[in-house]
Amino acid sequence: MASLLTETLLAAAEDGRFTSAGSDPVRVLQVGEGNFLRGFVDWMLDGCRKQGLFPGSVAVVQPRRSGKRKIEKLAAQDGLFTLVIRGLEGGERIERRSVVSVFSNVLDPYEEWASFLALADGAELRFVVSNTTEAGLAYRSEPMVPGEAPESFPAKMTLLLLRRYETFAGAPDKGLIFLPCELLERNGDRLREGVLRHAEEWGLPEAFQAWVREHNRFLSTLVDRIVTGYPDAEEAERWFERWGYRDELLTTGEPYHLWAIEAEPELDEELPLRQAGFNVHWTPDLKPFQQRKVRILNGAHTLMTPLGLLHGVEHVRELMEHPELGSFVRNTVEAEIIPSLPEPAEAMKAYAAEVYERYLNPHLRHRLSDIAMNSISKAKARLLPSMAYYAEKGEPVPAGLALGFAALLRYYRVERIGDGYEGRSFAGEPYRVADDAELLGRIEQAWSADCGEREKVRRLLADETVWGIDLSAWKGLAEAVADHLAGWERKEA
Repeated sequence: MASLLTETLLAAAEDGRFTSAGSDPVRVLQVGEGNFLRGFVDWMLDGCRKQGLFPGSVAVVQPRRSGKRKIEKLAAQDGLFTLVIRGLEGGERIERRSVVSVFSNVLDPYEEWASFLALADGAELRFVVSNTTEAGLAYRSEPMVPGEAPESFPAKMTLLLLRRYETFAGAPDKGLIFLPCELLERNGDRLREGVLRHAEEWGLPEAFQAWVREHNRFLSTLVDRIVTGYPDAEEAERWFERWGYRDELLTTGEPYHLWAIEAEPELDEELPLRQAGFNVHWTPDLKPFQQRKVRILNGAHTLMTPLGLLHGVEHVRELMEHPELGSFVRNTVEAEIIPSLPEPAEAMKAYAAEVYERYLNPHLRHRLSDIAMNSISKAKARLLPSMAYYAEKGEPVPAGLALGFAALLRYYRVERIGDGYEGRSFAGEPYRVADDAELLGRIEQAWSADCGEREKVRRLLADETVWGIDLSAWKGLAEAVADHLAGWERKEA
């Protein structure tokens, strides 16, 4: 059996080409030991180190007690792990392996709280990256207990900053730059608010609170990459045999990556991600990046999902390879969604092409049934803004968007079965709809109303409780939706 990946093993295998991060000063504190940060931020920092652009290392800790086991595995492997990037790039299949070496310190803050706080004493520490889930950024009142790690991420950061403030006597140039990667809008603002609330709750000095506000930066960011984690066990074993070592922290990911950070481009001098060739954007405004992701990447998902499930299609890739449904998605995105965006069409088409390639990645299995969860709220955020662009100009909602919206209503034609709600595909196969029970009950009542089909559609569209707006007033939408529903009903009969 192959040996476990360690520095000693790797140094021998690399014949002098391997450089340990252990002797480099800690410039980045990473709160999050999971697959995403390792397959995204650490992969980029490793690339910077290999190009000689980043003479620093990373200290990594877990945000929750449940991460202890993975931290122990990282420590056993000297902080090393393997990342395999695979998928489509420029239409060609690629597979690239790299051993990531960026960690010089692997700590469990719950058992090594003093060592964790001591990281704040490092003069070279500059950045804090995190991925603690959306819930991890939420403020949660808790006591400050001397010598013990608090549970929440914002609380830990408050005490880390307090230690740094005291160590350097409030020096303006010793503030930190926070780069939260949690999938939450204005994530930097959320973290800043949580830290300051803890500081106030605990009665920490006003001078410290002023230092946090004035000399530390909490930058909002947008991240995008699918990191798929540990592969199939049989595939992993084949790789280990070929590589000559085992890696319990092996992870895989897609080629595409994007990190948009709301800050001045000059910060790339300190964190040279863009210099190293990564798809990182230092930008004065995240909104264009968020908008294109929501309206094109997420919007296409919400557009395709009900239609695919009604046709018995199970996965995104299968749908995109379908001769009719795949063309429908591409045409609707390019002819209807992209023109509704306030960005250059060619740039948006290039982004859409990247999205299609991600959808077609043979190593990703996106289940449409998973994407379908809470589709009403998703449609309100992802599809209605594109539809509203036309409606507010007094124009009919274009054909593709109207068809996708009709499929959404047809998918939500449900009835109560046991403790949930079920619909039926065009072939009569049952499926469960996962959404708010009260919302589903309201929609079920509308579909079972004692009136004609067109009136049911009009009432559904007019229900502001469901949509937040009266959609029946949008030119031609009710008629187009009703026509599609009637056509499907005739085919089913």
